[in-house]
Amino acid sequence: MTDTLRLTWDAPATRWEEATPLGNGRIGAMAFGGPDGRYQLNDSTIWSGTPDGPALALQKVRAGGAGPERLAAVRAALGAGDVRSAEDLLMAFEGPYSQEFLPLADLHVRVRDADAAADETEPSRVLDLDEATLIEALRTPGGRVVRRSWVSAPAHALLIELTSDADFETTIELSTPLRGRTVDPHDALLLDVQAPVDGAPLHEDSVDPLRYAEDDTEFDAYAAVAVSLDSDGEVRRTDDRLVVRHARRLLIALSTSSRAGSWWADADGDWRTASREAIRDRAREQAEAATQRDASALLAEHVADRRRLTRARFAIGSRREGDWNVDRDVLRGSDPLLRATIAAEFGMYLLASSSRAGSPAANLQGIWNDQLQPAWSSNYTININTEMNYWAAPVLLDPDALEPLLALVELLARTGTDTARELYGTRGWVAHHNSDVWGWSLPVGDGHGAASWAIWMMGGVWLTHNLWDAYEFGGDTELLRSRIWPVMRGAVEFCLDWLTPDANGQLLTSPSTAPENSYVAADGLPTPLGLTATSDLSLIASLFERALIAIDALSLDDALEAEVREALAALTPLRIGSDGRLLEWSAEVDEHEPLHRHLSPVVGLYPLDLVTPERTPELFDASVRLIDARGPGAMGWSWAWKIALRARARQGDVAASLLDEALTPFDGDATRHGPVDGSEWGGLLPNLFSTHPPFQIDGNLGFPAAITEMLVQSHGGTIRLLPALPTSWDHGDVQGIAVRPGLVLDLAWRSGRMTAGSLRNPGRHHREVTVAHGDRQISIPVPAGAQIDLVDHGLGSAPSTDQAQSRAR
Repeated sequence: MTDTLRLTWDAPATRWEEATPLGNGRIGAMAFGGPDGRYQLNDSTIWSGTPDGPALALQKVRAGGAGPERLAAVRAALGAGDVRSAEDLLMAFEGPYSQEFLPLADLHVRVRDADAAADETEPSRVLDLDEATLIEALRTPGGRVVRRSWVSAPAHALLIELTSDADFETTIELSTPLRGRTVDPHDALLLDVQAPVDGAPLHEDSVDPLRYAEDDTEFDAYAAVAVSLDSDGEVRRTDDRLVVRHARRLLIALSTSSRAGSWWADADGDWRTASREAIRDRAREQAEAATQRDASALLAEHVADRRRLTRARFAIGSRREGDWNVDRDVLRGSDPLLRATIAAEFGMYLLASSSRAGSPAANLQGIWNDQLQPAWSSNYTININTEMNYWAAPVLLDPDALEPLLALVELLARTGTDTARELYGTRGWVAHHNSDVWGWSLPVGDGHGAASWAIWMMGGVWLTHNLWDAYEFGGDTELLRSRIWPVMRGAVEFCLDWLTPDANGQLLTSPSTAPENSYVAADGLPTPLGLTATSDLSLIASLFERALIAIDALSLDDALEAEVREALAALTPLRIGSDGRLLEWSAEVDEHEPLHRHLSPVVGLYPLDLVTPERTPELFDASVRLIDARGPGAMGWSWAWKIALRARARQGDVAASLLDEALTPFDGDATRHGPVDGSEWGGLLPNLFSTHPPFQIDGNLGFPAAITEMLVQSHGGTIRLLPALPTSWDHGDVQGIAVRPGLVLDLAWRSGRMTAGSLRNPGRHHREVTVAHGDRQISIPVPAGAQIDLVDHGLGSAPSTDQAQSRAR
């Protein structure tokens, strides 16, 4: 095990925020360790709600008065400067809240008379990030018991192997916090679970926040959990538990299956008529198939699968492989290079564990949640958080990791087509601020949600940019043609119809909000409405530019092209204020929250490529001034975005300082909802989860994307090596980094200079790329299937001019 990166803890977890996350995209497990051996379990398809929920809610909202006619009244009120009347009118467009991601079950694998190992030679828990396995050592009176846990995508199961040189006894129990009952097989455990068909968000007072189906006419939200065993010991069933005695070898496999999962896999399939027995049999057969195989073969298969999925490797500084104590070396460690390496690697590990083809996309908590009313419903918040979850996917992981997001956007395009037509009278499709596994595309809020977050029509537009990144980094034209362009085209159609001309003929959006922010209106009170948000203009301008590129790349004869060119030319330009900052709205106003956590006005700088120092130097400088004014700190996702923005600004030392802030331990109450105004900062929990508080996974998943931007950037037609390298990052190497257009980079450096580097072209098309390092910039041909040594092309000895510039800013 000497060639892997491993995280260690000195003791078993006593609370959820200390437990170790494991997952395969479908099954999420929080392993507590210790003699009790608790695994808190999730299945990524177990949400409250029903497949027809979005359509039924749209009908009710439409019947309540929302629609194109009321939209016209909203625009008329805004045109007259009456923002308060406009806010009142917009409440009719709000539907109920999106549904909730829920816990599924608890598994206990108790070892009798055991104590957890915890000394200098043998930590209590060891998580191998490279192999995605958890290893524990337990001491019993008879000897040492080793428990190894992993969640295998090929085997569709949580696998737990216990081995010892002496006999041990284990008790296995399975339960659910939802409605459920155990079925009674002789030598296995089967759990029937009923998920609720509706759920109330945490902030809504409700005596019974979860509502279950009342009769057979409602959606049967059935799920099953199956546990199978293979052991050389004696297996006996006692009540609802299994007891294994006189064992030296035990393999446990747990699998899940659900009707919602069948719907997600094939919405046009037979999920409606599938019997509960068929769903139960699927879980049971998967578990039994695993225990009929050798544990070593299952483990080898799993490790090979995870290494394929996680393409990239980070080694910032000299220390990567080895055992690193989470508390001493990471949370309170003194080596910022090691901490940066672990932040990147742990973020990749979490994304690979929570997002796999065939399963729903990673939500606000990935696939890990133990609450029946989780914070923000543990849903898809698509005004930054879901997008950030997937920034790293096309750059660092196999395309398999991005597939769930593509499937979610395709679902939203279907439900959002009806929403766009019925609510706004437009072509194309729309999504707003929140979504869920059922494809929720309505505004949420139930008629009393603040317009600053509920009334935002750019959710679908932003998500299409994530898909565009998948095309640019992967270079797969067929993927663009068959799946990305159709949803992208629908987003373009919506924007074309959503834009309205002002008195001078310039196109703007109305109503428009800057996500979750407000300015001070003429009456002295905050309002989010009345002006066009800069983020709207940036998202739409970039969408139009990329649509034109796609039309050309696919050689399409599309009537939409002329509309896009005309609208792009008439789009209201981004504006700079009197203090040199990029304006958040289309006019200079007093800000209600000058230190607001969202960085939406500079979305054109990152993750888009609309603003660059070469293409738009004035807007670039104005964007940096706005970032300066927003200050440091806040919470995980805001930190990750600020780090990435500083990297795009080529300010490596500032980016590194923000990363150090973000990786500090959070010692407060991790279950409390911290204020959203940034007055209290988050940090990392004992298991390295990033917290608001409470836990949100977007910070963890955003860190590897931001760290990558510090080391290489490939937007704007140029691959830039070490563009924002911090002074303290004296040496290191990274491997397997995707760069536009469809190439893969390996890179090593020392003292600000590249010492080794190569570009390989795994595709079928010849590429001609521009590569820059310091003050040198050259054009390099990269034939299909070839690998090019960058040092041989004269880039290896160049000092990092960008780094020097970043220090001087």
